[in-house]
Amino acid sequence: MSARTAPRRALAWLRWYVTELTGENAYQRYRERAERTDPGGPVLDRRAFERWRTDQKYADPTKHHGCC
Repeated sequence: MSARTAPRRALAWLRWYVTELTGENAYQRYRERAERTDPGGPVLDRRAFERWRTDQKYADPTKHHGCC
């Protein structure tokens, strides 16, 4: 590994880690899965996906999400 590629790889890994941790990659994974399972089928846009995701998160009151 050269001296130039080491910082670049470290930054790429850090970016991947942060986007996974914050959930930013969820929409990209959803699109890939939706296009793979049903090519040409309907795919939610980003806003609709985030709304659906939030609704799913808080739909079941027995699951405790968050601090309060």
